[in-house]
Amino acid sequence: MNRPQTEDYPQWYSGYINLVDGDVLEILSTQAEAFAQFVTSNADKADYAYAPGKWTIKEMFGHIIDTERIMVFRLTCFARGEKAAIPGFDEDQYVINAHFKDRSLESLCEEFVSLRKSNLFLLKSLNEEELNRFGNANGNEISVRALVFILAGHVMHHQKVIVERYL
Repeated sequence: MNRPQTEDYPQWYSGYINLVDGDVLEILSTQAEAFAQFVTSNADKADYAYAPGKWTIKEMFGHIIDTERIMVFRLTCFARGEKAAIPGFDEDQYVINAHFKDRSLESLCEEFVSLRKSNLFLLKSLNEEELNRFGNANGNEISVRALVFILAGHVMHHQKVIVERYL
């Protein structure tokens, strides 16, 4: 799959998209198990937050799961030709209202792996016309292709944050 062009997405997503180097579908596929293994290999830090007011690793993992669902919802809508604008979301409020701290790390890992593997069926089915479609999310135009790359880059970003600030 070709990379999105800079006009395919709001500039603030470039940090995620620029992390993706290689076949995005292969990266997404590999991430399903690899990210879950990375998190479980650091299970002793699952409830750790590096500063007051920051998320724990379990909360960050829950945020990744929520964001995956939201981005794939957007992607599905736009690939299918939806013209209505889709609202944004407040990631902090989602984490506050989700009780990720009360869940086991294993259940979060299982959910992420299942979600990603399920999403890959959709992502692999998209043709060039669908990948090139745009929609409006959170008041900004974005392409389906860009959303695919954001999925991979978002996980990479948070893995880097875990390494730099939690371990």
